[in-house]
Amino acid sequence: MNLDPAEVKPSITRLKRARGQIDAVIRMLESGEECESAVTQLAAAAKAIDRAGYSIIATGLKQCYREEGPEGLDAEKMEKLFLSLS
Repeated sequence: MNLDPAEVKPSITRLKRARGQIDAVIRMLESGEECESAVTQLAAAAKAIDRAGYSIIATGLKQCYREEGPEGLDAEKMEKLFLSLS
């Protein structure tokens, strides 16, 4: 299933923000900044990536349900996608 870019725009925005946070962590580590700040930024980036993943899966579920109805959903595949994020 291909996702509509307009429907996943919030996830794209979240991932771009996470990319910026990861770049900041790299700069912090390269310049020898405080560990606590780097870890805080890294945790924020990880959470943003996780939330984007869950949002993408939810969008795919909604789209599949609209297009194919409940019988078109592959429950096993969806379960694997969700578990891959844990």
